[in-house]
Amino acid sequence: MLKQEIEKALSVLKNGGIILYPTDTIWGLGCDATNPEAVDKISRLKGRGQDKSFIILLDNDNKLQSYVKEVPEVAYDLIEYAENPLTIIFSGAKNLAPNVINSDGSIGIRIAKHEFVESLLQRFRKPIVSTSANISGHPSPAFFDEIEEEIINGVDHVVDWEQENRTPRKPSTIMKLGPSGQFSFIRK
Repeated sequence: MLKQEIEKALSVLKNGGIILYPTDTIWGLGCDATNPEAVDKISRLKGRGQDKSFIILLDNDNKLQSYVKEVPEVAYDLIEYAENPLTIIFSGAKNLAPNVINSDGSIGIRIAKHEFVESLLQRFRKPIVSTSANISGHPSPAFFDEIEEEIINGVDHVVDWEQENRTPRKPSTIMKLGPSGQFSFIRK
């Protein structure tokens, strides 16, 4: 079943669509992070301003250099030793859709540690957007059954994996990491 769901999600991503999928944090909306039209679809569905950037997911930290101009060495240690899902905001984003990148040129990246997401990313070979599956300004859903109908009906594919999972999850810790290794927490 996992393989079939990955194939369906992969097809949607390759065709510029939006998926609703489980992650290592909360349920997310995702698309190809290099496709500006797909990113626009998510912004419209969420009712989110075009000036807000997104978090992207990668399956492996060795791919960071493909999307960040200069990765501080400490980033690899932070990722390796993080006990909870960690999103790091890096300066100097590159090779991504312009509407994924923050106005200051930064990008939030999380190395996903989740069976479905890791497998999907390995097959897709590009980063995917991960944003909470809610209308902007509404609470983030803790579980699949809390996701608004408008979101479910607005995506191209709803992943049929972990929909019954009631394990409490929360959004990732967000840390801003400067080029010389200085950092600050945005969300703990």
